[in-house]
Amino acid sequence: MSSLSVETLAADAAEPITSAGNAQLGIAVLAGIAVIVLLITTFKLHAFLALTIGSLALGAFAGAPLDKVIASFTTGLGSTVAGVGVLIALGAILGKLLADSGGADQIVDTILAKAGGRAMPWAMVLIASVIGLPLFFEVGIVLLIPVVLLVAKRGNYSLMRIGIPALAGLSVMHGLIPPHPGPLVAIDALGADLGVTLALGVVVAIPTVIVAGPLFSRYAARWVDIPAPDKMIPQRASEDLSKRPSFGATVTTVLLPVVMMLAKALVDIVVDDPENSVQRAADVVGSPLIALLTSVLVGLFTLGRAAGFTKDRLSSTVEKSLAPIAGVLLIVGAGGGFKQTLVDSGVGQMILDFSKDWSIPALLLGWLIAVAIRLATGSATVATISAAGLVAPLAADMSTTHAALMVLAIGAGSVFFSHVNDAGFWLVKEYFGMNVGQTIKTWSVMETIISVVGIGCVLLLSLVL
Repeated sequence: MSSLSVETLAADAAEPITSAGNAQLGIAVLAGIAVIVLLITTFKLHAFLALTIGSLALGAFAGAPLDKVIASFTTGLGSTVAGVGVLIALGAILGKLLADSGGADQIVDTILAKAGGRAMPWAMVLIASVIGLPLFFEVGIVLLIPVVLLVAKRGNYSLMRIGIPALAGLSVMHGLIPPHPGPLVAIDALGADLGVTLALGVVVAIPTVIVAGPLFSRYAARWVDIPAPDKMIPQRASEDLSKRPSFGATVTTVLLPVVMMLAKALVDIVVDDPENSVQRAADVVGSPLIALLTSVLVGLFTLGRAAGFTKDRLSSTVEKSLAPIAGVLLIVGAGGGFKQTLVDSGVGQMILDFSKDWSIPALLLGWLIAVAIRLATGSATVATISAAGLVAPLAADMSTTHAALMVLAIGAGSVFFSHVNDAGFWLVKEYFGMNVGQTIKTWSVMETIISVVGIGCVLLLSLVL
């Protein structure tokens, strides 16, 4: 689920670090993944170490020089932490401010009062879909997790019953709806119409998120019945606060980065001129870093000061918010390192080579190619870019609606079965306090449902449009 920086894209386009044939490379991929799973499940090794060792094992089996394997791993780790790490840190600070000030309690109490019982999963999927519309998946995660965990704990709900709908809402937006980077790249590569793609994307997204979110969460809650992990819930330092922020101020603070990023997306669509001063300003103001940083700074006043915090108390809150995420940052970074080792080894090209001779309908072909690259590299964006590039010639003769459906087919394939080579897998695992098996039975299955239901809806639409 990770987004790509310019440096990462440049690395993806570079020559492979090994000259291994496709057969050897395929064996190396399976061996690398097997090493990671074995080290974590059997030897109980920390995921950061397992991912590091698995990356080295992958390179060794692929016959790549060790120095190049190390360079690929560290590049992937660095770019992932650079792109996601600061956002996770800012999200953790905002989450701690929400919890310590009582702002999160206001949101949770209001949600529980307005949407209790069976309506709660539906409320969570709606909130996640709205928040996830303009956000990267990782940003949405760090904004929503404190609310998800507190709702589950305060309302005595199964964590999966609340968490899966929220994750489904975020993931569907990420894979299918522009202005997320994957769909935008595919729209450009295929020459599709953004407005048509957005409209059809919403049509596909609604049934997909319902099935993968509230409906599937019933089964996920039975398979993995775990409470919200206390270590990931920012605990209020004091329960005798004389006052706490209003619901309106709290929601405004949380939604501020959403509004800023959505404004950027709208300006990009309307202006569509990278040299225009208005668009350049919007690109800066609406960047995830600036948007979240602004929200944190505003939160110091609307949340901290509103609760009567002193300067020392605010400083202490910020400091205490960062300690719990150290392990998460390392694991997510190592997941990005493993993904980059896969990409630099030429796994994406291997999948493209295999797929050239497949003789199936164009929409299904785009989906299958994206699925294969997603499984191999762990990156939804890499899968989307590679698959869109391969099937672009097929879209030249397509109608406007079918070109848009091809974008959605590729997007659906790009989220198929997230597993140990996806940084998002480790992000969800750590935030929800699950082991590898539990994460596969919930998060990975949910991603697969999104992918399958998504392509099913696309194929149905292709018959009537």
